[in-house]
Amino acid sequence: MLKKILFTTLCVLMGAVFIISGFTKGGFPFLHKFTSPIEPFEMTFVDLGVANWRTAPFIARLLIGLEFFIGLALIFHVQLKKIVYKLGIALLLVFSIYLILLMIFQGSKGNCGCFGTVFTMTPMVALVKNVIMLAVFLLLYKFHDGWSTKAATIVLWICLASSLILPFIWNPVELDYSEAYLNKPENNFEIPLDTLYNNATLNVPPRTLSKGKHILAFMSLSCPHCRIAAKKIRIMHERNPEISFYFILNGDEEKLKPFFEDTHTEEIPHCMLLGRPFVYLAGTVMPAIYLVNNGVVEHDLDYMRLDQGEIEEWLKK
Repeated sequence: MLKKILFTTLCVLMGAVFIISGFTKGGFPFLHKFTSPIEPFEMTFVDLGVANWRTAPFIARLLIGLEFFIGLALIFHVQLKKIVYKLGIALLLVFSIYLILLMIFQGSKGNCGCFGTVFTMTPMVALVKNVIMLAVFLLLYKFHDGWSTKAATIVLWICLASSLILPFIWNPVELDYSEAYLNKPENNFEIPLDTLYNNATLNVPPRTLSKGKHILAFMSLSCPHCRIAAKKIRIMHERNPEISFYFILNGDEEKLKPFFEDTHTEEIPHCMLLGRPFVYLAGTVMPAIYLVNNGVVEHDLDYMRLDQGEIEEWLKK
């Protein structure tokens, strides 16, 4: 009896971890304190080269739905040996391979994103967690069968359908947002870059920012939305180094290191701009991302829907 209670408890706890993992990075519009924007998770698949900016939102939501499904099935103890254990082990192996690659190319620093930004976890800690969960899965597979009746199959299908649909209902994909945003008519305005040249610290901004086309990103080092934008820009920069990105950062210089450890954007040209000059150029809503053509801001971009293809089209015009 004690053995059955132990394995039942382990099964429920494993299910809770999967559900928490999906919820914390799913960008759900409720319990905001316990969920993060979904965009960083979407960017992971673009960064890995397994998706583009259009398909990544679908893959991210399907994987979150899969985590919900595994979690619910473990809690309800349905079709464990036949389906759920195998699916859980496969998903953990995929996540572990990603973490190993992340450590090889970027080191074990910053947040791996396994629980969004709700629970910060380095890639090494996340890998250890996955190894422990894999060991528990193998233990459960050997000693805990669960519920395998016809009714269990019905419950399993209900869990699958609801889990896969939920992320798309609560956080719909908006594929046409960026294109519509970039193509909408706007009143162009000149940005007074002399304010930047005369007040910047840390690095000297190149005067060439006043000539040609550039993407200027004004970011606060303590702003979580700015970090999302920075991560997305890093992927774009790696995929097309010809795009001229420039970061204008605001905040305490001691926050620079954590910012770069999290976003891995050290190689993107940047400077610091503090106080009134920063607010004068950027405004009060962060991040402010401008498409600048010969010193004129032609578009003020929404950080959530940055689209590399649309930016490249703008550069060609």
